[in-house]
Amino acid sequence: MRRALFFSLIAVTSFLPTPATAAGTWVWPVEGPVIRAFDPPDSPFGTGHRGIDIAAPSSSTLVAPESGTVTFAGPVGGRLFVTIDHGGGVVSTLSFLEVVFVRKGDEVAAGETVALSGSGHADTEVDHVHLGVRLDDVYVDPLDYLEPLTVSGFIRLAPWNEGG
Repeated sequence: MRRALFFSLIAVTSFLPTPATAAGTWVWPVEGPVIRAFDPPDSPFGTGHRGIDIAAPSSSTLVAPESGTVTFAGPVGGRLFVTIDHGGGVVSTLSFLEVVFVRKGDEVAAGETVALSGSGHADTEVDHVHLGVRLDDVYVDPLDYLEPLTVSGFIRLAPWNEGG
């Protein structure tokens, strides 16, 4: 009986959808630490955090994380957003922006400047940008798509002064 159950579980799990992977190749829209992680909602309208928040001073340059077509660039509830369709059902959104440099229909390349960051979520004291990623209209963890950051990306060394 256990053997039959084991093989039944294998059969069932082989038909479950596989998690979205992009091999961690996307560029970071801005360099900075993640100050709030992805927290998927329990239901489509449930609470959660549908992306990650990356600390960045206001007016930081933001780039497209991957090539695609801008499907939205403008205000939502008084805040600026940019949404890019990357194909294959994958869409990214940068939120809480100060200035937007792209328009709906623009083709953008990975690493191309698209906006300047704003202050971030209203309830957060640290300026940041919000990055959300959807696969077939379901929010997924952006960290699965972004290339790994090296420790050196967070270390700021003072200039070397040979004179003392």
